[in-house]
Amino acid sequence: MHILITLLIGLLVGIVAKLLMPGRDPGGFIITTLLGIAGAFIARFVGERLGWYGPTDAVGFVASVGGAMVLLLLYRLLFRRKAIART
Repeated sequence: MHILITLLIGLLVGIVAKLLMPGRDPGGFIITTLLGIAGAFIARFVGERLGWYGPTDAVGFVASVGGAMVLLLLYRLLFRRKAIART
């Protein structure tokens, strides 16, 4: 059940991360949403390992947004490097 909750939080996190990090995203809304879901899972993994969350706790929304923003920034940096390498 906690995986489903993490997925739902991740969808919201992707939207919030997009709003907090304005600018052009290489993948658009779908990639941003998937990065939000991945950010939620990363926040859950790190939070459980550091003792912030238990296995049945919902992942923290703020931590998920932070994870999604880091992933979005990395995605933007990787995409720009590929575009520079092509020219």
